[in-house]
Amino acid sequence: IKKVLKEGKGFLLLANMALASFQKRMGDETETQPGAEILGAAHLAKEKEIPFSLCDREIQVTFKRAWRMSNLWNKAKLIATIISAVFSNEKLSEEDLEDLKKADVMQQMMDEMAAELPAVKSVLIDERDRYLATKIYLAPGENKLAVIGAGHMSGIVKTLEALDSNRLDTDVSEITVVPDSSRSSKALSWVFPVLIVSLLLYGFLSFGRTEGIRMIGLWLAVNMSFTALGAILALAHPINIIVSVLASPITSLHPAIGVGMVSGLLQATLRKPKVRDFENLNDDATKLKGWYRNRVLHILVVFLLTSLGGSIGNVVVFPFLLARLA
Repeated sequence: IKKVLKEGKGFLLLANMALASFQKRMGDETETQPGAEILGAAHLAKEKEIPFSLCDREIQVTFKRAWRMSNLWNKAKLIATIISAVFSNEKLSEEDLEDLKKADVMQQMMDEMAAELPAVKSVLIDERDRYLATKIYLAPGENKLAVIGAGHMSGIVKTLEALDSNRLDTDVSEITVVPDSSRSSKALSWVFPVLIVSLLLYGFLSFGRTEGIRMIGLWLAVNMSFTALGAILALAHPINIIVSVLASPITSLHPAIGVGMVSGLLQATLRKPKVRDFENLNDDATKLKGWYRNRVLHILVVFLLTSLGGSIGNVVVFPFLLARLA
């Protein structure tokens, strides 16, 4: 987990874990595991000595593409949506399950996803429709039977028709690679630090040393307070709380080294995950207390809440700094 945090993939791992726990909770409620129908079809084909192909795209490619292609706001919405779904007390009834099988209800869900999280819908649904349909089309054999999720039915049928009529080619290489972070997104991450430093410098140069020091004190107090609040809510190790608070002003001025990375790495050092934590990941991730009890998940909680605390602190202090310059 240290390697993941050092590579700046903490939020991606958090989203992965939250989604996996949601799938497990849904599986427990419906008494079936996600992908059980696909696995069952593969076992049956093997038993009957029928050739079969696994046609879906590598899951990590899908997750990483969805993450890279989402802007900051949509990334926040994605994590919030998944986490809220994980800890929701709402239970699926038999009627709800039957409704999910209806084409109009399924389409409505797809439309809602497209409106709220367009990049996620494009990667999870549209791209996978294209990829699945292409692999099914290229699979050997005259007569083919495909076992797919209901949400992909319409898109796969349309893509197969387009492939069969040569309106679409079979090259899917473009959607099998993870795009690099764009230059604009990298540049955007420096906007807020530059604004903060500019305001503080302007305070010094225009209003004198005393006012400049007051502005720095205000920024430090707000930034460090919100980071401390995040660390306390995360129940971070006491030493980690102190270090995170002291590190937050420095890390907030360098987007490549967020306070969440520092606190997450230190938490992983002070309270190293044990074998049982990895063994119980899926079960613990379905319960709120499990995220605090399991040391692997707790590292992610510390990472998330200190990151949010530091970010909120910077946003909150900004108008106060502007007001002092008015």
